[in-house]
Amino acid sequence: MSEKVAGAQQPISLYSENDSEARLRIGGRGVQSVEIGGRLLKLLADASQPMMLRDLATQAELTPGQAHAYLTSFRKLELVEQDAASGRYHLGPFALRLGLARLHGTDPYRLASEAVIGLAEELSLMVAVTVWGTHGPTIVLVQESSNYIHANVRPGGMFTVTGTATGKIFAAYLPPKLVEPVIQAELQAAQKGWNNSGALSGEALTREIEKVRRDGIAATIDLPVPGISALAAPIFNHSGHLQLAITVIGPTPKIDVGLSGPHAEALRNFTRRISAQLGYFPPSA
Repeated sequence: MSEKVAGAQQPISLYSENDSEARLRIGGRGVQSVEIGGRLLKLLADASQPMMLRDLATQAELTPGQAHAYLTSFRKLELVEQDAASGRYHLGPFALRLGLARLHGTDPYRLASEAVIGLAEELSLMVAVTVWGTHGPTIVLVQESSNYIHANVRPGGMFTVTGTATGKIFAAYLPPKLVEPVIQAELQAAQKGWNNSGALSGEALTREIEKVRRDGIAATIDLPVPGISALAAPIFNHSGHLQLAITVIGPTPKIDVGLSGPHAEALRNFTRRISAQLGYFPPSA
């Protein structure tokens, strides 16, 4: 196999007659050359800066000649570009078009509504999907588990901002100009005798919202319904904007609301996965 790279006049042969490792394989196991090329694209997508050929080849477990051949084809498709001065590679304009097409064609509600079925069964807890509506957190889907839970949570219902785990998620991640009017309306209603068990206000509410931002998750115990506790976490889109809140709800003895407990970990993993499918990756990543 030739490994001439710079100024090569002859096409580089990727495969030899006996190269069973790299030969195209079509069938149940897929097309192996596409999977190999995908490794290079993933490396470029994950990289924080353009990469040298030798580094790409090493990390993709290819020879430089093999990696160069893939990258040459990707350049023709505009999936990859090469900087003329440094020779480093980075993703090209067609990769951006693919990403945008994926984002524009992805419905956050559809993704979440299909996935919460498995989450509810995994945890044996009720799962609610909530959006921000005209009057605050509005339930759009409730997924029961195999263990029925007696909680008055129904599609079309509302969660309070000041007294529920779900509400705290919206208070933590939405612009204050959206949330503040709802908070004030809830507090005024409470002063008039409207039951809002566990509602927070003033400095206590501010501290709780800051805590939710730090932890990335919110919890309530025996609130607003005695004997029922909940955990809630956010789903973000590619721009980092809050799209949905996912809430797991269950009898207090059956749900672990510890922020490092197994239920919190499962919920975090779930919302991170859906957020990643929407194109969101935390800055720390």
